[in-house]
Amino acid sequence: MISGKVEICGVNTAKLKVLKNDETNALLERVKTGDMAAREELINGNLRLVLSVIQRFTNRGENADDLFQVGCIGLMKAIDNFDTSLGLRFSTYGVPMIIGEIRRYLRDNSSIRVSRGMRDTAYKALQMKERLQAETQREPTVEELSAALGIPREEVVMALDAIVEPVSLYEPLYSDGGDTVYVVDSVRDTNNTDEYWLEQIALGDAIDNLTDRERHILALRFYYGKTQMEVANEIGISQAQVSRLEKNAIGSIKRNI
Repeated sequence: MISGKVEICGVNTAKLKVLKNDETNALLERVKTGDMAAREELINGNLRLVLSVIQRFTNRGENADDLFQVGCIGLMKAIDNFDTSLGLRFSTYGVPMIIGEIRRYLRDNSSIRVSRGMRDTAYKALQMKERLQAETQREPTVEELSAALGIPREEVVMALDAIVEPVSLYEPLYSDGGDTVYVVDSVRDTNNTDEYWLEQIALGDAIDNLTDRERHILALRFYYGKTQMEVANEIGISQAQVSRLEKNAIGSIKRNI
């Protein structure tokens, strides 16, 4: 797992800047006008997003520096194609773009051989997927890809499945000094999906935008299970103030997500 003072491509990951949502939106608007300095600042401010994505690919034996560089290419594509008028959070659009770029890199370097025709169909589908995603700011469905390409749905599915990087059922997923968790242990886990993972990133971003007091109150209420009166006594304000701050914090999280 990549954490602490780790050097990736010569970058100390512990010192990476993290942009707030309003800062990101302001920079995106400047990028639309051709401001290259804003684009550079936006890239540097989202390198932690790239790091969070490549963590899920670090057990494949790939060089972390290579994955980071490929992920940065996906980040730049996301910045250049993001439509600010749709009102979406940048991370919601950026994460699938970064994942797609890394998967493309892994696929192109795979030792598995796929027929030329199947590979060509898959590349056309991926290019169309990227184009539709840039236009709609969301992941297109297989049906939409099939209609746009004029190819039967079954052929699209088979082509995309054929170029997916195979993973051993006994590939380790996690180890913390105790029993190692393998892929086979989680194959029936319906919660461990890309959608769930994206929701967790969006939730983390939303919580980061809260004030220190709001985060502290939510932690006491929902992590430690304290009542509003117990929280009020601990931080020295009234129960009514706790209730108001809690309500405002939850409302802010819902709006940001």
